[in-house]
Formats: sequence, C-alpha cells, structure tokens
Amino acid sequence: MSIEVLARELGVPVDALIPYGRSAAKLQAPPASPRGQIVLVSGITPTSHGEGKTTLSIGLADALRASGERAVVALRQPSLGPLLGIKGGGTGGGRASLVDAEHVDAHFTGDLHAVASAHNLLAAVVDNHLHYATELDIDPRSITWPRAIDMNDRSLRRIVTGLDSVPRETEFVATAASELMALLALARDRDDLRARLARVVVGARRDRRPVTADDLGVVGAAMLLLGDAVLPNATTTLEGTPAFVHAGPYADIAHGCSSVIATRAALGLADWVVLEAGFGFDLGGEKYFDIVCPAAELDAAVVVIACTARSLADHGDGSVERGLPNLAAHVEAARSFGRPVVVAINRHEGDSPDALRAIACYGERLGVAVLPTDGYARGSSGVLSLARAVLDASSTRAPLRHPYDISDRPRDKLRAIATRIYGARDVTWTPEAARQLDAAIELGAESWPVCVAKTPRSLSDDPRRLGRPSGHDLTVREVRAAAGAGFWIARAGNITLLPGLPRHPRAERLEP
Repeated sequence: MSIEVLARELGVPVDALIPYGRSAAKLQAPPASPRGQIVLVSGITPTSHGEGKTTLSIGLADALRASGERAVVALRQPSLGPLLGIKGGGTGGGRASLVDAEHVDAHFTGDLHAVASAHNLLAAVVDNHLHYATELDIDPRSITWPRAIDMNDRSLRRIVTGLDSVPRETEFVATAASELMALLALARDRDDLRARLARVVVGARRDRRPVTADDLGVVGAAMLLLGDAVLPNATTTLEGTPAFVHAGPYADIAHGCSSVIATRAALGLADWVVLEAGFGFDLGGEKYFDIVCPAAELDAAVVVIACTARSLADHGDGSVERGLPNLAAHVEAARSFGRPVVVAINRHEGDSPDALRAIACYGERLGVAVLPTDGYARGSSGVLSLARAVLDASSTRAPLRHPYDISDRPRDKLRAIATRIYGARDVTWTPEAARQLDAAIELGAESWPVCVAKTPRSLSDDPRRLGRPSGHDLTVREVRAAAGAGFWIARAGNITLLPGLPRHPRAERLEP
C-alpha cells in the first residue's frame, strides 16, 4: 500500500501526510469538525487466552466498510514489553490485521521513544537540581517522578541512583505507564499538550510546595523531544480500511485507549470510528466514559463487549456456564452509562457448539444481541453480522450517565466505581493512601476524575478472584496525583508498572 492510497482512503491530500516508510504516515492538521460516531470495543475480564479485542476492532471496521459505511479503526500504539515478553504484538491477527504489522509492533514512527526521552529528561533535570542544590530546594524524599523504559525488566523496578551525587531510591516504569503517555493521549492539540506538560508534578520543595515541570524550566525542551509524536499515525488494515494507531497508555494505570487527537481526527474523516478500550470494560470502558469523554467532549453510540468461550470457561473453572456471570457484570456496567451493548464472541477452532449456544442463550436473558465472529480466519466477511447489529443498536441511545458527578468528593467517586462497576462491597484505605489523597486534593484532585490502578485479571483487586466476585473490598494502597493528565490515581492491590520477562520470552523466537 502506498502513501497515495492511504491518502485516498483517508480522504486527505497527499501533502497532509508525513511518510514513515512505505505504509504509514503522520497526519498533519487533522480535521477540526467531527462528523462520525464511535463504536467502543471493550471486553470481559482478560485471561491468558486473550479475548481478541484488537482483532475484533479491526474486523469490525473492515466489516462496516464492506457494508458501505465510511469507517476507521483507532487503536493504541503497541509497546515493546508485550511484543518481546508474553502477550505478543498489538496489531490484530490473521485476516483482521494491520499492514506491515512487524513495523507497527516494533518501533513504528518512534513515538514511544520520544515519550521516554521527554520523560527521562524531567528525571535527569530533577537530579541535576539536587546535585547543585538549586533555589528550588527540592526535598529528595518527595520526588515522585520515576524513569521510563520501553522494555520488560524487573531488575529496574526499584533502584538507587546518584551514588556520585545525591543518592536516593527510585524506580523505572514502562513507557506506556508514564504520565507523559497519558497526557499525550488526552491532549487535544500541541498547545494543550504543552499546558498539560507544564502542570506535571515531579516532587516538592522542603517547604512542601509542589515542583512542576514548568518550575524545572525544560517544558520547551520536552516539547522539542516529543516533536511529531503529537501527530496521529495513519496506516491501513489488510483490507484497506484506514487505521489510526496513536498513543498507548496502560489501562491498569491510565485510561487505555488511543489518543484524543487521533480519535477526533478519525471522527472528522469517517462516519464510524471503531475505538478499542484496553482490558475489560471495568478498566478500559469505564475510564473512556469517565475520563476521556468529559475531557474531550466525546461519546460512543454503541459498546461492543468481546468474549471467547475459552476465556469464559477460565472464569468458570472449566465451565462456560459458570463463567457467564463475568460477561453479565461487564454488560451491566456498560449499560449503566446509558449506551446500547452488543456482545461479540471471537470464535476459535475447536469451540464447542454447545458452549456457543450457551453464551447466545445467556445473552438473550440479558437482553443483548450475541454474535459469533470470525475475523481472524475470514476477515470482514466473518464480522458482517456484528456490523449489522452495531448499526441497528446505534439508533437507540439514552443520555450519557456516569457513576459519579465530578463535583462529588474524591472518596465518593472511587466508592461509586468500586461498588457499581466492580461489584465491591466498599473501599478501604491504608493510612498512607489516605494521607496521599489529602496531598493530592491540595493539588486540585477534588475536581478531577479518579483513575483506578488495579489488576486487569479480576473485577476485584485480587487477580486470583475470577468470574464475578462479591463481598470484596477494594483496598487502596497508594494515591498519586497526575496533574498533567488531569486525574488522580488510586492504586489497589499489587500493581507493577514495569513487567518482567517470563522464563522463556517471545524474544527468543522472533526473527526479522
């Protein structure tokens, strides 16, 4: 596929694109007036089998286009950790894939490297202020800004730096877990990105006043390093459907979907934008509606919940029927926002017809359409029935509802998510987390949405509790203020922001 073909499929002049290789480009000056509607693709609680949300999103966009609709798919940009570790790439599978998938999975347009460079600039400048004992008078014990790397490396989770200057303990996080990645994904344009970057809090002075990136004096340099990373990346699927692949915030620490800039650009170029929200609806979907939509004036016409028979069986200790309540929890959560829901079963070879019928019958009891799909093997033709169901469902929509009002107290916001979305009994706070919340409120968190950092492997904060757990409390162990992103983070359970490699990583089997 040439850049000329990509421009024609997007409906933009060729000179609106900055080519990156043969099949990808940066889009300059995205359209300012959205015209399309969003189909939000999320899923049940993930298992080791994978639910195929990316494959489904690509197949659905292809199917909408094959049905005569103008469609674009908007995906997060893959990072190297999953590619080289366990999960693999983030470009779909089989016939529902992006073109030149290896390029997209590995380095693509270099956005993640730009984010890591800007992030680590702030970290280096913080330590430089410590070394020279500057007028900022930064308290080393207050520094919350880590370093970032786009690689799974457990040995960097806790480190000691400054052995030849001011020693202190710190950490590395994955680039996708950086607050800079989150604010890149939420920014509306370059000016908004700069303003958000300036508000980032890296620590505090000894008199407890916060130190921001603006105080460090390197916002301009960080913007220089980010460069064209603010522009959305465009490519196509194997069937020629335009695809935006831009920004990649983790859904277990941030909001888990493609950038606002890419999404709004897609809405200006297409009638339908298929937007993937990472992990289960309890993380990706909820955060899209509660964090992204208010910040960017976005919405969704329909929510698609992806599942597989194998994953539901995992949630039911080997029985699909016993695992179905997990599907119900996500359907009910999506419906609570006032949006119609359609369930898609990603079919796999060897799926039992009885299991597929059980899922369909359960969907009837829930009052939702359940459609088997086979985008992996058949491409758009295997997803046409889902596309028709999505188009039919989009005609009925209630006003958008949220589990909390933005004016609610921070603790009440979190309690609403925990009880209404996760099915928790209540929220408990460690003394340290309570103190940190008070500090976050001093920075402005009272008026921010809450972003929960918890395991994606369970509706609870315990990855061992599969299915639809009940009677559990959400225990908040840490609170962080993400002033640049504009939300506060409630960290529950044991969440690592830098995964490790397995004993035999996928990297051992990869070849160019």
